[in-house]
Amino acid sequence: MGQLKSLLVNLFADRPGRRQALAIGAVATGLSLSNANPASFAAENKKGFQDVIDRKDGYTFLYPFGWQEVAIQGQDKVFKDVIEPLESVSVNMVPTNKEDIRDLGSPQQVAEALIKKVLAPASQKTKLVEAAEHDVDGKAYYTFEFIAQAPNYIRHGLGTVSIGNGKFYTVTTGANERRWEKMKDRLHTIIDSFKIFNV
Repeated sequence: MGQLKSLLVNLFADRPGRRQALAIGAVATGLSLSNANPASFAAENKKGFQDVIDRKDGYTFLYPFGWQEVAIQGQDKVFKDVIEPLESVSVNMVPTNKEDIRDLGSPQQVAEALIKKVLAPASQKTKLVEAAEHDVDGKAYYTFEFIAQAPNYIRHGLGTVSIGNGKFYTVTTGANERRWEKMKDRLHTIIDSFKIFNV
């Protein structure tokens, strides 16, 4: 999993001169959020979900009740279903000098790079279904949906990425394609609940 961090750092390394363009927006965002209580960012509890509030790394999200936390080297947090191994959520962070996710390219460009170089092995056929940008409390997030086809299964996944606290955050979740229709609303709840707060 050290390779994952290495790939993310290489993919999203700082390019000179781009930070200054967003300095004013980043300072304004930082000032508006600096006095906020991290608990106020906690995702609204929904029936059937539990919340995670990581005060050290500055993020919060929901995951389905019954999923278990597992330790995976190179990942900050991972929760997975004990019966359906492809149903999981993971959070990863790498340091960045960027201040805004838009510095890295469009939602489609960033999602394609992550899917092809980080989220799926090179041997799997991948397809970006859709990618979009949305704003939460003045912070830009990219969300995306993708499919990764292995020889014996197809994983339907969702992801969200954003930048805050000097880190590039990546959250991914998904399920086996055969369970997608049953799980997609829950998986969207996970992705939609992810928020970064200043630490």
